[in-house]
Amino acid sequence: MTPARLTALVLLSLAAAGCKTAPACPVQMRTDAAKALDDHASRQAGWTSIKAEARVTQWARNGRIRGTVLMFLQRPNRVRFDVMTQVGPAAVLTSDGDSFQLSDLREGLFLHGPTCPENIARLLGISVDAGNVLRLLTGDTPMIEATERSMECRDGLYVVTLVAADGTTQEVAFSVDDADRGKAPEEQRLTLRRSTERAPDGTLRWEATYDDYIDVEGQSFPTNVRFVDQVNDADTSVRVKSISLNPEVPEGAFQQAPSPGMSIEFASCS
Repeated sequence: MTPARLTALVLLSLAAAGCKTAPACPVQMRTDAAKALDDHASRQAGWTSIKAEARVTQWARNGRIRGTVLMFLQRPNRVRFDVMTQVGPAAVLTSDGDSFQLSDLREGLFLHGPTCPENIARLLGISVDAGNVLRLLTGDTPMIEATERSMECRDGLYVVTLVAADGTTQEVAFSVDDADRGKAPEEQRLTLRRSTERAPDGTLRWEATYDDYIDVEGQSFPTNVRFVDQVNDADTSVRVKSISLNPEVPEGAFQQAPSPGMSIEFASCS
């Protein structure tokens, strides 16, 4: 068999198997990392609060947990999560940005204390503060304080690399709207797809991925978010079923008091 015929057969086999090539980079590529991050932040700025319902699955040290979660999120750092069962809520986490409360209605336990990553992780398995939980669930990401920034196009995605003074690194990957691939760099709309943080030795700390974006009143939100937290050995998948923008938030939604008869404990951040 001639080399040309062998090459043709290989190409035909790949096509038959449904192999796909990675999307090409835009004709004119962005190179300014700071501008890309600023443009992303600007696209995220059009809302104040969100009400959503999601199906959450978490794989952690204690096995798999699945449930429906009702969420109220209000910028910059107010959150409420009601974990629901067929007969009502099983747990409720609230934070107004400063104070934290967690009602475990199955165990009759009420925890309270400062808002910190350790307390947020008690329910969500995610070691970030309330403001960053809000970001992760709405198509945004926590950012390290970087002393170096760079940007490249890799496999059709723009990848911004941040480096902190202690050697911590973060990669933030954006896709470009198909309609914008032939446009000038400053006109290319960016959609967050992945954010990854690594320790100075290269060890993965956490990774978030964002898929299945939908448009809600002119704002774009992912309906499939996955967060892998190596600190807590937890893998959390959030599939949003419904979302409404800037709803009326009930008075006192981000604080709660213990129900009669509950055991009350202080939750420290250590």
